[in-house]
Amino acid sequence: MTKLKFLCCFFLSFLLSFNLLANTDNQPPKEWTTWLETLKKEMIAKGISQKTIDEAYKGKNYYHKVSAVVQQDKKQTEFVLTTCNYVNRLVNEARVKEGRKQYKKLNEKYKKTEEKYGVPLYYLTAFWAIETNFGKNKGQYNLIDSLTNLSYKNRRSDFFKNELYNVLKIMDKTELKGDKIRGSWAGAMGHFQFMPSTYNHYAVDGDGDGVADIWDNFSDALASAGNYLSSLGWKKDEPWGKRVSLPWDFDFKISGRKTTKTVAEWKKLGVKSFDESELNFADDMKGSVILPDGRKGPAYLVFGNFKRIMIWNRSDNYALAVAILADYIKHENKKVVPMEASSQYVMNSDEVLKIQKFHNKLFSPKLKEDGKLGPKTREGIKKIQQKAHLPQDGYPDYQLLNKINNYNGGFKVFPHPSRKSVKRKINNKK
Repeated sequence: MTKLKFLCCFFLSFLLSFNLLANTDNQPPKEWTTWLETLKKEMIAKGISQKTIDEAYKGKNYYHKVSAVVQQDKKQTEFVLTTCNYVNRLVNEARVKEGRKQYKKLNEKYKKTEEKYGVPLYYLTAFWAIETNFGKNKGQYNLIDSLTNLSYKNRRSDFFKNELYNVLKIMDKTELKGDKIRGSWAGAMGHFQFMPSTYNHYAVDGDGDGVADIWDNFSDALASAGNYLSSLGWKKDEPWGKRVSLPWDFDFKISGRKTTKTVAEWKKLGVKSFDESELNFADDMKGSVILPDGRKGPAYLVFGNFKRIMIWNRSDNYALAVAILADYIKHENKKVVPMEASSQYVMNSDEVLKIQKFHNKLFSPKLKEDGKLGPKTREGIKKIQQKAHLPQDGYPDYQLLNKINNYNGGFKVFPHPSRKSVKRKINNKK
């Protein structure tokens, strides 16, 4: 009996110690508490009501010694997916099949939404599929918690603080509670993953109940997505573009969304459809030739709607995935054919970061050093390629990295192997 009492006391003592330790671990330091109070005052000064602040932070400071969302933001080395890998991962037979099934349902119920905003339902279905897998992965993070932590001493504090302000603004405007407003770790919300700032600009009440509920009310979510794309200038009858083949002497310097030419002008330069037939677009349509994987990968002629998809998400690969999926959904009998793989050097984020830092030593304006291969970094790479006497396709490959690694106040010129052998033969004859 004495032994049993001893074991019970020991166990209770252990639990108490463990709880005290856990509480100590999550006990906010004075620096956090001071910062949080300043943050609340800043939000009130920007127009958020005291009532909303009290509701959002009632009895909680949201301090975590190790914050899961902050760890997510501190990404480990990431490999930049090739277009083929990216598109094949998001556009596959199963997703196309489900997309066609969902499109039929939307066509029966939401034709008026399509007519009102001028955005075809097959495009909206494609966005829905890629953003949340048809509403299955909307995210369950408490956004007050997530965005408060991401606003504190973070590499993108200003961005996340602005999104936190917009979440509080939603609570102020709609009287939605914080536990309702959930999303991804970075703040994207609802069926179409709107950021809070996007919600405040473009969310609409699709069914007339007085609230734009993009989380649980699909009518609101779909109307909001249509309104957003319409506000970006979406043209209902305009094609997004298509894959093309380029002539052997194509000047890669004119690739990229910054260079726009008419279809007639691209034809004169030798650009054809991928099957080598003539481009079947109106001659006066204006578009750009893009090379998501550089000169060794696929080429596309893209028009205005493609560029509008990129405002939603500034990635060529993302826009291609949406556009290609939308095409499959629209054309019910079109066979799903995976993109063929091309032999590409797969670059990781550390290598992209190295290129950005190298660019910033030589050129202005400076690039953001984030390890991401965005449009500005692609334009910056063209400058380096020009200086290094490489084709200016804006794609970082092993050849460019090798040139950068051997840079010593100038780019080293590596002699062609055939030239070496010719020189040796001449010397032998002498």
